[in-house]
Amino acid sequence: MNVIHTGEKSPWSDLLLLFGMAILFTVLLQLFILIISFALGQDVTALLSGANRPDGETSFLHYMTLASGSVGSFLLPAYFLQLRRPQYTFFPSNNVRNVLLYLFPLVFLSVSTPLMSLLAEWNMQMKLPEAFDSVEGWMRTQEDAMGELTAHTVMVTTWDKLVLNIIVIAVLPAIGEEFFFRGSLQHIFQRVLKNHHATIWIVGTIFSAIHFQFYGFFPRLFLGVVFGYTVWWTGNIWSAVLAHFVNNASVVLLAFHYARQGKAYSDLTKTDSYAIIMYLGSFVFSIIIALVFYQYAKKKKLYGKRLG
Repeated sequence: MNVIHTGEKSPWSDLLLLFGMAILFTVLLQLFILIISFALGQDVTALLSGANRPDGETSFLHYMTLASGSVGSFLLPAYFLQLRRPQYTFFPSNNVRNVLLYLFPLVFLSVSTPLMSLLAEWNMQMKLPEAFDSVEGWMRTQEDAMGELTAHTVMVTTWDKLVLNIIVIAVLPAIGEEFFFRGSLQHIFQRVLKNHHATIWIVGTIFSAIHFQFYGFFPRLFLGVVFGYTVWWTGNIWSAVLAHFVNNASVVLLAFHYARQGKAYSDLTKTDSYAIIMYLGSFVFSIIIALVFYQYAKKKKLYGKRLG
């Protein structure tokens, strides 16, 4: 007997289902990889650190672990929710052939680069009150551990590892995280709050917090908000997927370039300093591009096509 899911569903039940599936799929895929690693006699601790070979190179199982995070934690739960709730459109794809819908967010991110650099520099120098010294120590430890893992992964010099990095750091996270956050989660919170501004900022905050990189929290929040408005204004989740992909892939390519030049991960993570006029110009032109983008979406009657 087939069950047809129709009518309005509680957004809270959808939220519970989404996170429940995220936990389930994450555990199942991680267990699958652990079983493979045991069967191959791999050091599980070293596998998770990204350096389980004597020469320090990352292994294929490590890339599988990274891929399973995007697929199990984000992509599969979002896709499963869409199957369970066919009356909703979690992944809108209006006007997919309109090139400007993909171009606007890319131009905005490019123009806002100096602002992002300034925000990242401020975030890295963030200092909590003395009463929270233990918390800050834990945050620094988490940040250092994540930085070490990232360095092992992205600082590669061979073309095969570059391709793998583009897949597991750019392609899969761009699709999986956008489907999960700007697709499913943004849809659910919009049904709860009935206010797309609050929805976009809350989902952007969750998006940044879930990465557990506290000294990159605000730049990632900024990106999450940009992706959120992109999807809301265009009614096309693939515009945010492309912007997310380009953002991640540019880091992967730059890391590859630095590694082949013999530079360290610390060189990659240094924030660039710009003249004051560059920051002011970035701020002004970012606002202009955002306003033009918004007006274009409104003129084309794309604005707000989210709930399907």
